[in-house]
Amino acid sequence: MKVEQLTCAVGAELLDVNLGDAVRDDGLFKEIYAALLKHRVLFLRDQTLDKLSRVDHMAFAQKLGKLEDHPMAPSHPEAPGLVQIYKNPDSPIDRYENAWHADGTWRETPALGCVLRCIECPPVGGDTMWANMVLAYEKLPEYIKQEISGLIANHSFNSSFAAAMPQEKRLAMKAQYPDAEHPVVRTHPETGEKVLFVNAFTTHFVNYHTKDRVRYGQDYNKNGSDLMQYLISQAYNPEYQVRWRWKPYSVAIWDNRSTQHYAVMDYPPCHRKMERAAIVGDKPF
Repeated sequence: MKVEQLTCAVGAELLDVNLGDAVRDDGLFKEIYAALLKHRVLFLRDQTLDKLSRVDHMAFAQKLGKLEDHPMAPSHPEAPGLVQIYKNPDSPIDRYENAWHADGTWRETPALGCVLRCIECPPVGGDTMWANMVLAYEKLPEYIKQEISGLIANHSFNSSFAAAMPQEKRLAMKAQYPDAEHPVVRTHPETGEKVLFVNAFTTHFVNYHTKDRVRYGQDYNKNGSDLMQYLISQAYNPEYQVRWRWKPYSVAIWDNRSTQHYAVMDYPPCHRKMERAAIVGDKPF
């Protein structure tokens, strides 16, 4: 297996390897996982169905942990737990996806990571970008690091993807998936790195309102919201990013604890079929 780094910040392409082999070869799997922890997102080409069946796709992800379902996307009938992210050009809501986020931070236990394969993609456009949120934290000014130390943020499914739903369905989803609270700076459970952990699902700080920060209630609206938007915007910096151009049967594997990603919605109406296995994570601390 060869590992070719793609940017100085994040991302590497794996060459001369099939993920199907790693399902049965623990040594190869450990090499791939070590590369994932180092580069945060890995890419592979030509992972066709004869090399990596849907069952093997699911089995590879299961070596990372238990698979996670998704409230808005069904699983493939051949492989329960392999979520079908199929975009239909005739459906307006199917084009409602582009925002910088880490998967499932609206859950109490956001995903550990994901293994995503492209089945069909536009001839041009439809790239995905990833950002290194460890680097985003490291590069913050020291006074900002001090300001956000110990802060907790609210994450909401209801105010993001569910916002496009009819009210009745949205409220039902809110009841099923109540908001979660996570530290603004989480610690990666395996590397010990500090990670800036706010994104498009984050709505507000839950413990910002103290006498040291707020003189009157009106202060919170400006100071707290401005700080939150500044932190969320760190993922937008190109210096922290890698951009991947999809081809059929390309695969991306990412560490959801230390990255965010953005599906670029720049392609003309056409089908975009992706299949994703997400791995259940732990509670951020």
